[in-house]
Amino acid sequence: MKFAIALFAPPHAPASRRALRFAQAALAGGHELVRLFFYQDGVHNASGNTVSEQGTLDVAAEWRAFIEANRLDAVVCIAAALKRGVLDADEAARYQRPAANVQAPWTLSGLGQLHEANQLADRLICFGGQA
Repeated sequence: MKFAIALFAPPHAPASRRALRFAQAALAGGHELVRLFFYQDGVHNASGNTVSEQGTLDVAAEWRAFIEANRLDAVVCIAAALKRGVLDADEAARYQRPAANVQAPWTLSGLGQLHEANQLADRLICFGGQA
């Protein structure tokens, strides 16, 4: 089965860890992840400046390692990212900000990437969305 995952929660929220564990289990079960899409506060998972509390799981670092190890397509919604100060080098330069905090394996792109992922996948699974 082909899955697309949309994550709406920041790294410190339980939904982020649940999404990561689901993604790991899906791959271990022989399924395909067509895209991971980080949206709303989920964009903070892509920030290289996120620091977890001492003694707690660094979910953002685990996402990075998982994505890199499996060469996954990890897209961060550019509109949500800009609003939250989550910038890659191009956007930091464009908006004349002093630093970038997003780099590979994540890419900033539009919401159309989520729509496309939904079309490519058998199932879109969302974590952390508001009811």
